[in-house]
Amino acid sequence: MTRIYKLLPGSEWRAAQAAGRFDGSAIDIADGYIHFSTAAQAQETGRKYFHGMADLWALAIEADSLGAALKWEPSRGGDLFPHLYGPLDVASVIEAAPVALDAKGVPMLDDLAP
Repeated sequence: MTRIYKLLPGSEWRAAQAAGRFDGSAIDIADGYIHFSTAAQAQETGRKYFHGMADLWALAIEADSLGAALKWEPSRGGDLFPHLYGPLDVASVIEAAPVALDAKGVPMLDDLAP
């Protein structure tokens, strides 16, 4: 089993909890799929796209639980990234935690479980 992670603002996580599903952030909607990262990819994703975001959350999901809607596709540097083609059912989230920022505003994601 492989855990994958979705980084998102707390406001989007709270809205997803209320709705029971997450349809994606603006970039996800524009690209046509929900972007995820593996534990190994999350630190760079956080640094690149979420720098300075004070209310950042990391959602953990078991990749296998998403079925055929999850595709592994080349992205940054040719690395395979998990992309979900469809909404994320909040019940699939096995852990949700706020993400601390270091002194330079970089999300600290080094301790995510693979």
